Amino acid sequence: MNRKSKRTKSCILLLAAALMLSSAVPAFAADGGTPPPGSDAVISIGSAPVLGKVDIGGGNFFELKNVTMLPEQGGNTVTFTVTVNNVGSSDLLFIDYWVRLKTKTGNQISVRVLPQDKDKNRITPKSSQDISFYASVNETTGLKDLIFEFIKWDFSQTNFERKIGEVAVPANYSIVTAAGGAHTIQIAGNPVKTSIKKVLLSKNEKNYTPTIVMNMENIGARSAVVPGYQYLLRTSEGYMYPLEAKGIKDLTINPQVDKEIELSGSVPVSVKPENWQLVIIQHAADVKLNLPIAYFALPPVSEADSVDTGKEYHFSNKKGTYTARLNTVQRLPWEDQDILTAGFTLSNNGPESLPIPDMAGYFMLDGAVKVEAKLIRTDKVIGLAPGASAQFQFIGKIPYTYEFGEVKLVLQEKTAADDAQNGGAAQTDDLLEFVHRAELMNVTYNNIGEAHHVTSVGRSASYKVREIRTYIGDTANTFAVMLEVKNLEKRFTDIAQLVAHIKTVDGTVYPAAVTEIKSKVNPGGTALLMLSSNVPKTFPITGTHVMIGDAVTEDQLTEIGKKPDAYVNAAAFWLPQENQTVQDHFKDIDLAPYKLSLSNIKPQIDQTGLKLKFDYEMSKDLLLVSNMEGRKLIIEIKDDEDKLNFTKEFAFEEAAEGDSSSGAADRLQLGKHLNVEITKQDSEIIYQVQFLKGYKLNIYDSFKGQKKLLASKQVLWFETIK
Repeated sequence: MNRKSKRTKSCILLLAAALMLSSAVPAFAADGGTPPPGSDAVISIGSAPVLGKVDIGGGNFFELKNVTMLPEQGGNTVTFTVTVNNVGSSDLLFIDYWVRLKTKTGNQISVRVLPQDKDKNRITPKSSQDISFYASVNETTGLKDLIFEFIKWDFSQTNFERKIGEVAVPANYSIVTAAGGAHTIQIAGNPVKTSIKKVLLSKNEKNYTPTIVMNMENIGARSAVVPGYQYLLRTSEGYMYPLEAKGIKDLTINPQVDKEIELSGSVPVSVKPENWQLVIIQHAADVKLNLPIAYFALPPVSEADSVDTGKEYHFSNKKGTYTARLNTVQRLPWEDQDILTAGFTLSNNGPESLPIPDMAGYFMLDGAVKVEAKLIRTDKVIGLAPGASAQFQFIGKIPYTYEFGEVKLVLQEKTAADDAQNGGAAQTDDLLEFVHRAELMNVTYNNIGEAHHVTSVGRSASYKVREIRTYIGDTANTFAVMLEVKNLEKRFTDIAQLVAHIKTVDGTVYPAAVTEIKSKVNPGGTALLMLSSNVPKTFPITGTHVMIGDAVTEDQLTEIGKKPDAYVNAAAFWLPQENQTVQDHFKDIDLAPYKLSLSNIKPQIDQTGLKLKFDYEMSKDLLLVSNMEGRKLIIEIKDDEDKLNFTKEFAFEEAAEGDSSSGAADRLQLGKHLNVEITKQDSEIIYQVQFLKGYKLNIYDSFKGQKKLLASKQVLWFETIK
């Protein structure tokens, strides 16, 4: 072979290696080699069907399997696995081969190897190896349109490759496991047999609330830690709705052991409740893709006829007849405990007004464990007029590790004993019993963009997530949810004090601080709350939700300035993707409730130091009440040569109560302001002028000392930014 041919071959080998080493995040692939079919020991590699086999000579062959597709916004993600079977007596190198993906119309599609498989090149004798790939296709391409072409690098060919076989996806191929069937998921190379046990469904005027009970059985030889999968409900129309997995955090399934996982969420009642599917995916953070793991057709819905939510019951006392309806039973996280809450409505359907009974109650778990409960009055009422109703809550606390199947709420009325005036104790009479099941104790989930409405008397409001922001710190980040609260009352009113938690896809719960709105909000007005928590740098935003509830102190709703000891009326919001766009200009910078524009920005250097002059205009949404405590604007100059760096913080309008860190000159004010000047005193800077070339001007939104970059522009020194 001549020198040119050797050089060409080297280039091709390097190209092949580059293709093999493309990055992504794991989905299906097993770890380690396994004996090939027909050898003495055959180890299961999953139940997904093998679509085809391609012989590569010497009895060795490839198998194509685990071909799946996940619809995404603007396209589809395809994943597949190639099993390389080496039945020979010497090593087989996969770098000598490649797999191409094309459509039946001839369009070529780029294929990449998942990163955990990037080093799987040498397949030892009498073994097999799984290598998994992914590709992105347009939204009109379906599985039946795909052809997988296998090649071997051959430098005797003009294009340096030789086709050795291809496999087309059959028209009748389905990636969905039939209802009642099982699918084996590979978790770190360990097979876990997964199936749907049952589906329960409840309904209100707005949403269906499905509960899917999924069984995972470890049929492998090693313990399997369930990853932070995302679970979605797919409707017959193709809509996707996220589901929360209960008890998934740090879930380990030992060999020959099975675990049940409950999944719950919300689906609008406008969607048909037939032919639903469960979709399991894994987020590939490195490549910003969701990779499909498994699809399941859901079995018929089991009727939830053994719970008493939504049913009306009547009881009478000396004052008259009342109607009671159990609305919700929830189990909520609280520090190292869980809160049991039961919300019910008391109504007067009679012709005369009735007083509110002196009520009490308790929970009974599985008919054996009694949990004392406190009554919380969440409505501002003193009696029940004819046709009126009021809402109440009972709360109790249990260890977060305690499991039960059935919960019973016993509603009681306190009555004075005959000898109460002579020192006798008050009595309680049982009025009603409400029965509920643990697997249906679901929080109301609001899908992205949806508003949650509270209809409590005197506290009507709606809640909606505006956006999320991650503020970057040195060792940890601050994750913040901006929540809009609209006052639906006809009077000025205080915004209810909230308790909030942020929960990630793997079940980790972070308590969130909630900014206080200390002024009343006008009718139809909106308040902007910041729900924030310190989180690790590895915090997974995808699949995360926030849960809020009305704060409770002792036996009443929490007032401003008091510390809550529980919460009720919980609702959850699935969070949108964070806007990661950094503006390359300084117009209309979003600092909700403010908008800021900078212009005529120009640095100057003299014997005293650095000066940055600029004009700015700041406006405010006057219908949006907020608390800017802890938030600031940061202007940063970052020299390309790291010779001159400078930052300046600004507060917004009047300094927050108790915040004396910013003088009047360090606060941004509403309106237009010309020739604003900030300075860095340094008499040595003048000697750096000859070395200055360019700098980056950055604008940050700062919250509790952490920063989010909103705008950035590369500029030549002493150039004016218009």
